[in-house]
Amino acid sequence: MNIRNPIQSSLALAFLLSILNSMPRRNAVKAGQLAATWLLALLLLAAINASLSTCFAQGSLTPPGAPVPSMKSLAQIEPRTPINTLSGDSQDLYVISQPGSYYLTTNITATGSINAISINTNGVSLDLSGFTISSTGANGTAILLAGNQVTGIGNADITISNGHITGSVTNNAGTYSGPGFYNGISYNIPGGTPYNVRVSGVSVSGCQYFGILLGTGNSTVAESCTVNTVGSYGIQASGVFHSTAVQCGAAAINADNATDCYGNCTGYSYGMIVSYAADNCFATSLSGAGLLVATAHNCMAMGSGTGDGLDAVTASDCYGYCSGTGTGLHTPYAANNCIGYSGGSGFGLSASVANNCIGDSVSGTGLSAGTANNCNGQCVGTGTGLSAASANNCIGGTGGGGTGLSVTGVAIGCYCFSSSGVAITAHIANSCTVSSGTTNITYKYNMP
Repeated sequence: MNIRNPIQSSLALAFLLSILNSMPRRNAVKAGQLAATWLLALLLLAAINASLSTCFAQGSLTPPGAPVPSMKSLAQIEPRTPINTLSGDSQDLYVISQPGSYYLTTNITATGSINAISINTNGVSLDLSGFTISSTGANGTAILLAGNQVTGIGNADITISNGHITGSVTNNAGTYSGPGFYNGISYNIPGGTPYNVRVSGVSVSGCQYFGILLGTGNSTVAESCTVNTVGSYGIQASGVFHSTAVQCGAAAINADNATDCYGNCTGYSYGMIVSYAADNCFATSLSGAGLLVATAHNCMAMGSGTGDGLDAVTASDCYGYCSGTGTGLHTPYAANNCIGYSGGSGFGLSASVANNCIGDSVSGTGLSAGTANNCNGQCVGTGTGLSAASANNCIGGTGGGGTGLSVTGVAIGCYCFSSSGVAITAHIANSCTVSSGTTNITYKYNMP
């Protein structure tokens, strides 16, 4: 009941009066009391109903309109352009001429001698999205950093990532031939050397010449990349990290700094050429030297023929090996905790200062140094085990008729032997031990 509706109130009262009239008279008092109670209850419910109808009113339940998006779309967060929506020209399948973010939506194939993608501007991010760029021709570049041939200023602020570049070039005893790109990723030399360029997560295989060529000394980086079977340089960048290049006709990796890399050269060049520092790297060359670097740490390198295994200005915790007449490990300055081995007539290890090093040679000198401290040099054949101007606490020995330890100055606390030759030759020897062989010492002290 709602007390604000007089019709409903009148009907309720009439109903109560009809009940009273129909009851016996003896119950009139009792019925009157009952009617008064009913009437009070109805009035109370009406008041409560009016209060509830006011407090809990919610308005219209009809929706104001269709729902609308409340978050930004991917295009609004990072606008990206599919490569296959771009146009090309007579030399390029696709041309990127505006800064921005681009991506592949499928594999693409370049035919003839054209480039697949040419980047003609700065500020470009190219995501290969795991797809492959291939070629059925014999020239062209998969991704060309065109630069500016008028000013000679190269591309800047470029990122290329996450995909594959393939050709059908094969290596037959050092001869690279077959269809495929001339280069995988390369800059246009007349257009200038690029800078601020990063290539990551890209694999390149079967190219006539370069795998990834970004130049050096120019803030370029190649990381987590692989190159296999290219006729010249595998990877060239200012920084090369966590990358591998194998079966390369020239230097497999050429960098200012390299970390956690492996380079393999099949020609007469170095496995790796690093201008400054190489750390945790492994380099090999089939016909040349393994690793050429200023500072080598925890590296291993193997050379063949006349090439050295590892050439460094300074080396620490390194291993160098040469199977021919070259030196296993060579440094004009200091070698610390290093091992050098020559499988031929070369030096096992050669350094100005050698500390805690080991050098072995089949028929040459095991270890050669200006100053040798706590070192071990041995020769299997008729060569010299250890040769130095001064030697302290060293071991020198030969298994043939050569000289075990040869010191032009002072030898102190050394151990030496020769199977059928001279165990030690020295100007001054102090507290040295001779196991076998003859001696040739000008002045000796504390020795029999």
